[in-house]
Amino acid sequence: MSDEPTETADATEEGGAVVERERTEREFPSWERVRESELFVIAITTVALAVFPWLFARAPVISGVLQGYQDLATLIVIWGIFAMGFNLLLGYTGLLSFGHAAFWGGAAYAAGVFSTHVSSSPLLIILAGTAFAALLAWALGFVALRRGGIYFAILTLAFGQMAYYMALSPLSGITGGENGYTGVELAPLLGSFFLQYPVPGLDWLVGTWTYVLVGVVAVVCVAAANRILHSPYGMVFRAIRENDQRAEFVGLNVWRYKLMAFVISGTLAGVAGSLFTIYSAYVPVQSLYWTTSGEVVIMAVLGGVGSLFGPILGAGIYLYVENVISGVQQLTLPFTGPGEYVTLVQEPVVLLEGFGAYWHLILGLVFVAVIVLFPRGIWGLFEDAAGAVRRLGSDH
Repeated sequence: MSDEPTETADATEEGGAVVERERTEREFPSWERVRESELFVIAITTVALAVFPWLFARAPVISGVLQGYQDLATLIVIWGIFAMGFNLLLGYTGLLSFGHAAFWGGAAYAAGVFSTHVSSSPLLIILAGTAFAALLAWALGFVALRRGGIYFAILTLAFGQMAYYMALSPLSGITGGENGYTGVELAPLLGSFFLQYPVPGLDWLVGTWTYVLVGVVAVVCVAAANRILHSPYGMVFRAIRENDQRAEFVGLNVWRYKLMAFVISGTLAGVAGSLFTIYSAYVPVQSLYWTTSGEVVIMAVLGGVGSLFGPILGAGIYLYVENVISGVQQLTLPFTGPGEYVTLVQEPVVLLEGFGAYWHLILGLVFVAVIVLFPRGIWGLFEDAAGAVRRLGSDH
């Protein structure tokens, strides 16, 4: 007898199983597909930004432990945008820049001057500062990207320091020199909402209109960055990071893609710098100094380069140590006494006076520990832990 009917039946059953599996996947997409979808990223970012100031500054238990406050929550989001933009260059293209302060500070100054002499509308201020940073990034990238590696890093550092010293002296009539720019003017948002006022009915959640503006811009920036990273452009950025010579061999114009990555990164830094001007109503000349570039490098590496949200987490940790831990006066332990019971009338044991003064050392130790133990940063640690939990659940 021939086995053809049996083989045909088996093939039919296998084909039916494949079709059924594909139909199920269309109806119930996997968690990985959901997690990587654009709508999910935007939704989770919106929810996180909405509850962040409440958790950080107002939640009865959490804020009591963290000692956070509203202004710091806003500042963390602004620096998070800056670090995310820097990560597009370092984490996805492999280019280390030590001159990103030029875009942050340059946009801040441009936004401040624009607010005084052209328009005090917050939205127009953001557009002006961002446009200035994008043009500056194109000009500096056109020159700096002629060299690679350490030479590129040194060139960006040199350009950043040139911007700092120009603001300090030759352009002091515009920038205010050592005193910074103090003439920032801000009109109500959309002509109706004063930024420093609390949001009616939602002040317990998001605080002021300033945070609402910063949060909305942050969601737009995350959506734009996510779209870029999941586009063919993002794939080319990763290819250049892995091996730019091979990318050149397959016909890609590597220099042009590097320039585009540099411009996009500088543009996001400009968005953050413009928001910083709105947030502080003042532009310090230190915003152009090389230490600002160093801070954003630490934030990105601490949180995890090559991830979308890692640098934002790194910015939060850095600013928390700088602004909260630095204010801790004493490191203490509860007094337990020599007996079996806790002696409530005794004072806590003081281990170290002036603990907050050592915040640079504390941050350095945290940074070294993360680099040695978790090369992918803290966000990478979270992803590894989540993956281990999912694998454990699937095994059972």
